[in-house]
Parts: sequence; structure tokens; C-alpha cells
Amino acid sequence: MELRKWGPLRGEITVPGDKSISHRAVMFGSLAKGTTEIHGFLQGADCLSTISCFEKMGISIENRGDTVLVQGRGLHGLTRPETILDCGNSGTTTRLISGILSAQNFDVTLTGDVSIQKRPMKRIIEPLSQMGADITSIHGNGCAPLFIRGKSLHGIHYTSPVASAQVKSAVLLAGLYAEGITKVTEPFVSRNHSERMLKLFGASVSTEGTTVSICPAGQLYGQKVMVPGDISSAAYFIAAGLMIPGSEILIKNVGINPTRDGILHVCRAMGADLTLLNVRGQEGEPTADILVRYSRLHGTDIAGAIIPTLIDELPMIAAMAAVAEGETRISDAGELKVKESNRIAVMAQNLTAMGADVTETEDGMIIRGGKPLRGAAIESHLDHRIAMTFAVASQCAEGVTEIRSGECVSISYPCFYEDLMNLSGKRR
Repeated sequence: MELRKWGPLRGEITVPGDKSISHRAVMFGSLAKGTTEIHGFLQGADCLSTISCFEKMGISIENRGDTVLVQGRGLHGLTRPETILDCGNSGTTTRLISGILSAQNFDVTLTGDVSIQKRPMKRIIEPLSQMGADITSIHGNGCAPLFIRGKSLHGIHYTSPVASAQVKSAVLLAGLYAEGITKVTEPFVSRNHSERMLKLFGASVSTEGTTVSICPAGQLYGQKVMVPGDISSAAYFIAAGLMIPGSEILIKNVGINPTRDGILHVCRAMGADLTLLNVRGQEGEPTADILVRYSRLHGTDIAGAIIPTLIDELPMIAAMAAVAEGETRISDAGELKVKESNRIAVMAQNLTAMGADVTETEDGMIIRGGKPLRGAAIESHLDHRIAMTFAVASQCAEGVTEIRSGECVSISYPCFYEDLMNLSGKRR
């Protein structure tokens, strides 16, 4: 994929449905009794992996594109798959489904692509094992493939060393089946889509501070789920509108859950001209239209409790910092190392290749902004967020930017390049 400056981006856009919510709607709908109707479902490769896994366990799922119908069979309605469950590139699928499978009355093997087979699974194996789960890393390296032998589980109070919605959700889903109450305490509050949606489906979930509790469930019930636009996908157009001179973009119907809206706070701290319009609640998830206009940005410090609320947006924020005036420090973001790529190292390498002044640190990076960017060959490492970040950065760079393996955006945003070009008045 080769890109060059196209000029201002102007117009309206609706980004695809939220990836985290789409995954959970299929999972919870599969465990519920009756039909779950999902509107705005993300047709990305990761979410399609979740559908595939549950179909292999006997769940009837009708995918009509924007709408998905899940015919749930109840908490104990899953059946043993005849084949290995392939989670593709999806860490969410792998980790959350492990919590569900730990309590079934059958055994199963989970695998995924090369990236998934390198991502750490001990972070879910350890708490689930404390609950009585029998999970084996087949290669003995704490990664997938995983062999899960279904067992009876008991509730625990798990103190997680990391603020991770995937870890929290895996434990809570196992807690649906466990004897007694299950609790998870995090150092900071991570995204809370599981808690919100489990309540919608009828589970008994409560939150106090950074601790979430769930009681064993007798039954969940199918629901209508409205999936808002994914703020992680909107982030690229928020950044583009702020970074590219002359730009003005209205991004419609974006989820602004307070556990996910950290990028909005950071943009404002950097001097962004950003306005929320039509703020509303929608099936438990708040949404808004986001209007952004080109702004002269300045550096800021990003650390602490805000990090879990923008962990997937940090690559794009780092690129924003490269065009901003002054210094930006990102810290407490060690989780970036265990995403689809080591995003700290990859961002530092690629931004440096474009002429930015970046220093990689143990848990983040220091970006001294304001240096002119130039086109470069960008290694995406098959990481969709890296590819999209540098597609936006290319619009602030002189010359041609080549994004290698740029097609990986299909994981979360299949039409990303088309949407970016349409806002510039270009067509592929």
C-alpha cells in the first residue's frame, strides 16, 4: 500500500461497529436462552473468528452483514466441536472463550495464527487454574495452542497485576459457572463492556472501585444489542482531522464509554478543537457524534489510570505527538509490548524512519515533536493498528509512504483505506 499527501480531509463518516462489543454480543448471545439480535456488528476478521468458534460448538448464527442473529442454547447448550477452534488473530476470542470453555463438560483445543501463538496466555491460565480449570499450553510456553479440559469451577477473588479487560472478562465468564462469588480486582479500571452487557443479559454483576463481582448464573436471556461505532477505529479520523491542515471531520455515532474515552481527554490536553454532539445513551453504551477540526497541537504527559482507557489508541496518539510542538511522554504502557506486535518498539522504529525524534523506554516512549515527517517504508508487522496509524501519518509527510502488509487492516476495519480516501475526495 503506497500513500502520499492528499490535502485536507473533510466530510462525515460512520466507522464500523465496536470490536469489543461485537465479540461479546456473539459470546453472550450464544450462552443465552433465545435469540440475540445484534445491530451494527463489526464484519472484521477478528469478530468473524468468534462467530466461527461458536458455530463449531453448535450455535446457529445468521450473519446478515450489519445484523447478526444468534440462536442461543443457554449456559449449558454448547457442544463439543469436532475440530480445533481457530481464533485467527483475535486475542479477545482466545482469552474470553477460554473462561467459557473451562467450565464445559467437554475438552477442546484452541489455536490461532502465528501472532496469537506468541501472545501471553499465562495471564488467563493462572486465574482460571485457581478456579479449578485444567488448561495446558501445548508447547509449554504459556501461549496458544491451548488444551482445555472442562471442569467444575469455584469462585475466587483474583487480584490482577495488569488492568486488562480480557483477563477480567475471562474470569467473569468462568464465574458464570463457578460455585460461589467470583471477584476481580485490577490496579486501574479497564474497559467495562463485559460488565455492562452481562447485566443486560441478566447476570448478577456489581462493581465497587476497581473490583468487579459476579454471582453464578442460572440463566441468561437473549437481547437486542445496538453496537456503536468503535472509538478505536474513530481514533484514526479524530487524529487525521486534528493533524492535517484544513481538515474538518464529523464522525457519527461513536461509543464514548468512560472506560474507553481516554483519547478524547488526551486530545483536549494537546489543544484539540474537538466537540461532542448528540450525546446519548444507547442500550447501556453512551454514544456521540465527534466533530474535529485541524488544531495546532502541543505535547503532554500520558500515564497512570488513563492508560487502560486508550491502550489501543496509543500508536495513533504517538503519531499525533510527532507532529505536535514540544515533548510528549507516554509511560505505564508496557501492555503495548504484548499486542499484535511490540507496539512500543514498532512505533519508535517507524516514526524514526519518517524523521521523528523518538526514544523508546521500558514502558512507553518520549516523542519530541515538531520535526518534519517524510515518507518511508513502514513495517506493519501485520498489526492493523500500526498500518492505520501510518496511513494517517502519511498525510502529514512529504513524499511516498509504503505500508508493508497494509491489508491487515481487515482485522478491525476492512474499508479503512476507502474511507480515508473518500474524505480527501479521492477514489481508489
